[in-house]
Amino acid sequence: MPVRSGRLDQARVSVGGRVTVLTGGVGGAKLVLGLTRVMPPGQITAIINTGDDFRHLGLWVSPDIDTLLYTLSGRSNEERGWGRAGETWNFIDALRSLGGEDWFALGDGDLALHVERTRRLAQGDSLSAISAAFAQAWGLTTHFLPMSDDGIATFIDTAGGELAFQRYFVEHRCQPAATGIRFVGAAAAKPAPGVLEAITGADTDAIIIAPSNPFLSIDPILAVPAIADALRRTSAPCIAVSPIVGGQAVKGPTVKLMTELGIAITPVAIASHYEGIIDALLIDQRDLDVGPTVALPHAYADTLMKTLADRERVARAALSLAREISQR
Repeated sequence: MPVRSGRLDQARVSVGGRVTVLTGGVGGAKLVLGLTRVMPPGQITAIINTGDDFRHLGLWVSPDIDTLLYTLSGRSNEERGWGRAGETWNFIDALRSLGGEDWFALGDGDLALHVERTRRLAQGDSLSAISAAFAQAWGLTTHFLPMSDDGIATFIDTAGGELAFQRYFVEHRCQPAATGIRFVGAAAAKPAPGVLEAITGADTDAIIIAPSNPFLSIDPILAVPAIADALRRTSAPCIAVSPIVGGQAVKGPTVKLMTELGIAITPVAIASHYEGIIDALLIDQRDLDVGPTVALPHAYADTLMKTLADRERVARAALSLAREISQR
């Protein structure tokens, strides 16, 4: 495909059909929030990474689903960058006093989600049904779809041995050098109900891959074979927002992982990573000098999302690029 280079019109984008977002983590949640501000939230479907999910203290924890729930409902802790605003820590303090496992902090409000999710899973409800119910309870019309109702677990291979994702990410603070990443259970997993329709449906106008960590938040989704296959054959334009900003990542271990895995820290590497999946790449304007070497359609915008206005701007830019690709 010819290279497309330039700045996009930041005007409000008119969307007639649905928009599907592949998302995980804080960066992805910020983009989804921006989308809800520039188009009807009910026309947005979020396909959410569940490779981070795990059982802790007997409770089923779904960090990326909860991050999106908190962000869209206005409950996220903007200062800390994760968890709920106004959180209290009586439970974890009491657990610590007993010598309990406290490396993964569960706030009191956060605990309610995990307790109710675990209770409903035990009675036979699916993760997708529970997630939709939580969103509805908080008045959200955006469609919440876990990538799968089947168990999928991300493991990081390190020089010191294999670590489950949360052990690597939280307990060890991403310090061990990574040598590989595996998604246990993904090959046999089926997409959650509605996921394939959100990708290939005739009313889907665009698919956006959020600027989430490509290796830890998006790759688990793509590791489900039927999802990757649907993305390759959908007629809707698929746009990725580069997580690289001026040769760095805004948050998390993206750059550290890329360095350890021998991947160049450039938008070119991101485009290559998503080869066969995406039709175009939205590049941060600070990477203007390397953009011309991206061998697929692309455009530039300021992709830092510090404020609500920033999130709206990036959402508009991604939608504009998708519309341009669809009109080719």
